[in-house]
Amino acid sequence: MRSSYSNEDVILLLKDITGLVQPQPTEERERLIQAGRHYCEMLPIEYVPSEKYMEAYRMALKDYAKPTAEAVGRLADKIIKKRGREVVLVSLARAGIPIGILVKHYIKKKYGYDVPHYSISIIRGRGIDENAMKYLLSHYPAEQILFVDGWIGKGAILGELQKDVAPYFGVSSELAVVADPANITELCGTHHDLLIPSSCLNCTVSGLISRTFLRDDIIGKEDFHGAVYYGELEKADLSHEFLEAIEKEFILEVPKDDWQPQGHGIDEVRKIAGEYGIDNINLVKPGIGETTRVLLRRVPWKVLVNEKYKEDASLEHILRLAEEKEVPVEWYPLENYKACGLIKKVADA
Repeated sequence: MRSSYSNEDVILLLKDITGLVQPQPTEERERLIQAGRHYCEMLPIEYVPSEKYMEAYRMALKDYAKPTAEAVGRLADKIIKKRGREVVLVSLARAGIPIGILVKHYIKKKYGYDVPHYSISIIRGRGIDENAMKYLLSHYPAEQILFVDGWIGKGAILGELQKDVAPYFGVSSELAVVADPANITELCGTHHDLLIPSSCLNCTVSGLISRTFLRDDIIGKEDFHGAVYYGELEKADLSHEFLEAIEKEFILEVPKDDWQPQGHGIDEVRKIAGEYGIDNINLVKPGIGETTRVLLRRVPWKVLVNEKYKEDASLEHILRLAEEKEVPVEWYPLENYKACGLIKKVADA
């Protein structure tokens, strides 16, 4: 699979389906998803955001490169302490890819180990890429594999992972992430709802590849899950700029971050769903990263913002996007998260 990353940084176990799938507008995809079509059978139109939004992204990168770098360092230290130098990083495409690269680079810088890094697809409701897993297990012992992602919102993908890797004897379903405000994994850089600047953009900060795709007419029984390479956006690609900005802030002795939320994020998600009359918790997307995705890729109904963080710089890009898309923002007493995106029901769209 092509990407704007080098093979030294990551090997993508994906099928290149560039030119085989026609991307669809957000509203059309949302109608189809809520009518029962799976999101992995379609691709969104990728675009370069407005200049005003890009200003907010650049400010986020400036303000949050250092805390992101520290969280990456803490995560890498935990990985080496728990798994040792033989670990094989397997990031979940695509949000996990830049994080896997950063963890790989930090481990090399601090410990001198050049650990392998692959990326594979896992799709909520459809499972992990079995052919990619077969490939990995034909090259490495099961106990060396460690899955990596950017953040945990409410834990849907972790739940998918736990179910899907159960048949693979010796493979751990543990998920290593930079930020875990849902409070469900110890293998994280922080439990704070941290703004990871890569969450602000789509393919232009993820090696110019699409989210992963799975449909029988294009992905055969022996194929990896698919993805598209957006070569037409090469001039707008910020993937390496993002990595460099974070790596400039790498330090070898990272300050501790022992803060932990009281409860689990999923309980807060259920409470929000109940209060807003939402019968499908998949329409509730908690955390900065997930809220950003709702605004970029779905049809938002409203955005909830933790009232304690009204002036917080980490929410600037969310407020900017909400303003551009005319999405109402409500102040809400969130506990685990700084923000939460609510997706509009099709009947209301």
